[in-house]
Amino acid sequence: MTDNKKLTHIDQDGNPSMVDVGNKQTTVRHAHARATVLLPQEVMQQVKDQDIYTKKGAMFQTAIIAGTMGAKKTSELIPLCHPLSLDSCKFEIQIQGSNEVVIDCFVRVEGKTGVEMEALTGASVAALTIYDMCKGLSQNIVIKDTKLMQKTGGKTDFKRS
Repeated sequence: MTDNKKLTHIDQDGNPSMVDVGNKQTTVRHAHARATVLLPQEVMQQVKDQDIYTKKGAMFQTAIIAGTMGAKKTSELIPLCHPLSLDSCKFEIQIQGSNEVVIDCFVRVEGKTGVEMEALTGASVAALTIYDMCKGLSQNIVIKDTKLMQKTGGKTDFKRS
């Protein structure tokens, strides 16, 4: 590890510690995370009008609601995350190729800490919701490649190429 990089959630004694953001400047922070779900052909055959309708309802619409709820509750799930009042949480869900569902979660906050964990949680919960809604058709579903695509507004910006 280089001198300027360190684990931020470990104190000098090696104990878990929430980052102190008290002296940080409030800035507008954005994060974009993506999760990809691979659906087998028997599930993809159910696609109508760019969504899948199950007994539990419209799958993508339900995934958006669940993902938003997940993003809002990130600090309750990830122990050292700060509770944030999100300014915005938006989703794009697209079908790519013959069997991929790509979930993009975009989160914005004006605050002292970033929102990448909220974006990652939102995308992950949306993907899990798709799995839950389709498992009656097939359990051969794969959630893969949950990743941060971009973050801005903090000490360092990041963009995946």
